Amino acid sequence: MQESRTRPVHAGLVLTVACLCQVMVVLDVSVVNVALPSIAADLGFEPSALSWVVNAYTLVFGGLLLLGGRFADLVGHRVAMFLGLGLFGLASIVGGFAQTPVELIAARAAQGLAGAVLAPLTLTVIMVTFPEGARRSRAIGIWSMVAAGGSAIGVLLGGLLTEWLSWRWVLFVNVPIVAAAALLAVASIHDVRTVRVRRLDLAGALLVTLAVASLVYGTIQAGDDGWGSAEALIPFAVAIALGALFVWRELRAAEPLVRFGILRIRSVWVASVIVLFIGAMTIAGFYFASLFLQDVLGYTPIQAGLAFLPFCFGTIVGAFASGRLVSLLGARIAMAAGLALGAIGMFLFSFLGADSTFLDGFLVPSVIASIGVGVCMVANTSLATTGIAHHEAGLVSGLVNSARQIGGSIGLAALATAAASATTASGAGSPVDALVAGYDRAFLITAILALVAAVVAAAFAPGRRAQRQAAAEAAPAEQTDAREPA
Repeated sequence: MQESRTRPVHAGLVLTVACLCQVMVVLDVSVVNVALPSIAADLGFEPSALSWVVNAYTLVFGGLLLLGGRFADLVGHRVAMFLGLGLFGLASIVGGFAQTPVELIAARAAQGLAGAVLAPLTLTVIMVTFPEGARRSRAIGIWSMVAAGGSAIGVLLGGLLTEWLSWRWVLFVNVPIVAAAALLAVASIHDVRTVRVRRLDLAGALLVTLAVASLVYGTIQAGDDGWGSAEALIPFAVAIALGALFVWRELRAAEPLVRFGILRIRSVWVASVIVLFIGAMTIAGFYFASLFLQDVLGYTPIQAGLAFLPFCFGTIVGAFASGRLVSLLGARIAMAAGLALGAIGMFLFSFLGADSTFLDGFLVPSVIASIGVGVCMVANTSLATTGIAHHEAGLVSGLVNSARQIGGSIGLAALATAAASATTASGAGSPVDALVAGYDRAFLITAILALVAAVVAAAFAPGRRAQRQAAAEAAPAEQTDAREPA
């Protein structure tokens, strides 16, 4: 099979399209956070159901990312790109016009489905377009910076749109991004397949999605009814059973959704484990920080968004610094250092009080945590993609993105449960003090998760010599990888 040469590859345009899609997908995790109080007031959400505005997106997104990566292999990169963009734009319009909680949650789930197609595809087209080496490292660094900064920018953008227009524009804003990405994709994305895929493992995708959904639901029920209640234990048991069934099926499937042999590659499994913690740290952190600013400090949506500006800048600084750190010290040390900074920042957040202000309580933790997030996101992506041949690009992209979103969904549900329990048990004299006690507990747990991830990185991530060897071994394979025109 020979690569199609009917059109030249415009590497810069490919990277631009990939970054536009990635920033939209990542932004939509956090852009609704600042708008949550306005959404709850307008559509009549119950407090316990409000987190599903975030979870409906992250859960479907995380559960179907593996399927999304294989879907692009089946139909081709170009077709998958346009289908994903079209669904994302349509779901954003429907969600923007939602009149009930059910309509909004359904639209967010549809956005998650579209994101599950786009997210792995963005990293795949970069890996296919840029050969192993300095050019790919720079491209992945830019892509990772967009992924890391998109969450912080989303909080700011959500505040601006909610204050100046309405919460509905946190969904409508995706439409011009979709249009711009589609126009650029016409000129840059080739309709190629990196491997021969004859069918999709829909049963496997359904099993893993239901398993994660059961786990998240059980965690939420534990907050309402207790960890030992039947309402929590039954979903946990279902999640374990579905997870075991998924593994059993994948080991016997002719074309599995996940080729478990890929996890024998040390860099892949280490990066996937670490990104689980990164997802929980970032998604849950943004959620509770947004609520603290509005529910405790009384910020308007736009004030809350502006309060995240230091986080935006810190993430960008960390992402830029990460490339140099990885070159000088290796991904292992860079990741461990970034995660340690993130843990320190989240730990400082846990000292926030009802009388805290932006300057004496929020600013310093934001800067420290954001630099750490920027560093570890870029370093982790670099680790995951080193030495991966073209025909494995979609699978690795799906694994890394899946781990991040599943970690975010489970982390948010678990921390929301922990925060609610701490609020109830606080015995505080005022409702605001009780809320702060819950938020502080969530931040403390987030810090512990980041610290555990730092230890995993330091103990198990391959060193610089091992990464260079893996890259050298992958180079000949890339030169012979076949890409078939659709």
